[in-house]
Amino acid sequence: MSDGNQQLQRESILLRVLWMVIFSLVWQLAVMVLGVLVVLQLAYRLFYGAPNAGMLGFGDSLSQYLAQIGRFGTFNTDEKPWPFADWPTPQAPQGETAHSIAPAAHPVRDEEPKL
Repeated sequence: MSDGNQQLQRESILLRVLWMVIFSLVWQLAVMVLGVLVVLQLAYRLFYGAPNAGMLGFGDSLSQYLAQIGRFGTFNTDEKPWPFADWPTPQAPQGETAHSIAPAAHPVRDEEPKL
């Protein structure tokens, strides 16, 4: 192998190590956010009797994002996670159905206010 080729490989692996360090810090932050989300979803579930749809979707996306970081960090893929790739799309929940809130009825706007 030529000296130039070895130099390029060394720079490439050093850049990869830098990204792995950055993504390991992002991993730590994302795990904390996921922990808070788990507690909030549990509280929501206990209060309303069903999980929150928004938290279901975000939790699934965040879990997939953590998996992408893990795959990148363990050299299973060369594709860097978000923000270099699209944010993962949440999959349909396989557990309980989400709690839904019916839209509030609005008064007719043409009526005169009753005094």
